[in-house]
Amino acid sequence: MTVKEEILEAVNLFPGITDAEIARRYGRIHQAINAAGRELAAKGYISRRPNPDKNGNIGNYPGKKAKIQATYASVEKTNAAGTNSPGGSMLGEDAIKALLKNWLEEQGWSVNVAWGRTHGVDIEAVKDDERWLIEAKGPGSREAMRHNYFLSILGETLQRMDDEKARYSIAFPDMQVYRDLWKRLPALAKQRTKIDMLLVSVDGKVSVHK
Repeated sequence: MTVKEEILEAVNLFPGITDAEIARRYGRIHQAINAAGRELAAKGYISRRPNPDKNGNIGNYPGKKAKIQATYASVEKTNAAGTNSPGGSMLGEDAIKALLKNWLEEQGWSVNVAWGRTHGVDIEAVKDDERWLIEAKGPGSREAMRHNYFLSILGETLQRMDDEKARYSIAFPDMQVYRDLWKRLPALAKQRTKIDMLLVSVDGKVSVHK
């Protein structure tokens, strides 16, 4: 990856990350991160402003143009692993979370994300008196794994259903296998649980399936 691609990956995985933290993460010189970060900010891909959680040091946040670039590295790593899917929608789990975070924030939600293997609900979004809980999974490398992902994420969501007023969703990369699995889920199950599915494409588009 180039310096700019590394910055875009880091910013979308860890909004508010500082230049020094990015430099340490990728083994880069601080000045190189600073210069590339300023260029990305000028083009609207990231936003640079003081981060109160980092002692006021300049933090890097997703910009208006960040969606398309948000998951470059995740897409490349997944393709390199040989897990290709129809349409090329290859998004890792953290990439899914990053794009959903951007999508939700654009709609006025305050979003908390559990990155990587952090315990807890993957995404918790709050807006006024509304609460939205989302569990996300990546593409999986084999058909059997994708079926297991689908069943396990439904189980995880059901186990977290302790708020009758909250909305619950499951999220996957936009792949035909997940569309087909959702179609096979009985309509009564969807009606009773009120769970819906979000499919996320590489360009950041999110489709909602009831």
